[in-house]
Amino acid sequence: SYKRKDCFKHPMGFVVIVVFLYLLNSTYYVRPVMSIDAHGNLLTEIKHATLAEPHHFDLSRRDRFPSGEDQDNIVAGVAVWRTQPGKYYGLRAKIGVWAHPNQKHSQESGASISVGGKFGPMLLSQVEAGFHVFPDLYNNSDVRFFTFWTRDGYRSTGCYNLKCSGFIPAKGAALVPGQAVGPPSTYDGEDHHITISLHTDDLERPSFLGHFPKDLCPELNGVAPQVLFAGFATYPRNDRGPAMGSGHFPVEGERKAAYFKNMKIFDSNASAHDPIPSIMVPLMNRPDCYKLGDIPLGVKDSYLFYYGGPEGCHG
Repeated sequence: SYKRKDCFKHPMGFVVIVVFLYLLNSTYYVRPVMSIDAHGNLLTEIKHATLAEPHHFDLSRRDRFPSGEDQDNIVAGVAVWRTQPGKYYGLRAKIGVWAHPNQKHSQESGASISVGGKFGPMLLSQVEAGFHVFPDLYNNSDVRFFTFWTRDGYRSTGCYNLKCSGFIPAKGAALVPGQAVGPPSTYDGEDHHITISLHTDDLERPSFLGHFPKDLCPELNGVAPQVLFAGFATYPRNDRGPAMGSGHFPVEGERKAAYFKNMKIFDSNASAHDPIPSIMVPLMNRPDCYKLGDIPLGVKDSYLFYYGGPEGCHG
């Protein structure tokens, strides 16, 4: 049963839900899901999942490498679609999962969805969920589910996963921050993905994974000025950058480039809507290395985009 109401006696906050994992040819998780709304209500077909056990956007938190790498020496490359400022109650996306087994220790590469906004010159509040490869954090190159949060622009608050007070996992959650997921997609081969939902809720309804409490980022107050769909890569300035996504540019398309598909944005009633192209804003800070595709309406995948680029970015 997923009625974990005993875990959610908290004020409104941001809830993280994995709608389903679709990771073929691995072991061996079966989740009953039909259609699912923002609250995690199950509506009945079976989806198979697998689990490998054991204008205000900022990536400055990615300068915090556990090994103590000088943050002034860290470069962050991003490929992002974000909304114009407004009132948003969450988002959902199907994100292709890609591995980087040869990624260097002080490099990070991944993809995430986030809600947040800037509340003054220096005050950035943001909560984030996705997957990444980050050897400096885990001492290996596994692909892992992660969460992150900050309420002061990453100056003194925030952390990955469960390394500080913040994200609260659901009791008995099938997936916890920092846990490995697999297998990854393969170039021109198998397509493996994870669908993640991040939204506000009254927390009296069940969540598959857990939540960020309201008092963690009180400025958001149950509604965010902005939501983001992001690919990212970070690395020391004097090094060559890791691959982002599949390691191939968006133009290569299906089964070759990394993607976000079935993009949805939630309204105040927890209803999911397609993103309106006119409110979506692209952001690429290193288009020579990491590129971002347009957001077309797919035949079976609703609104989507491809992103990424190869390893070797310099400076």
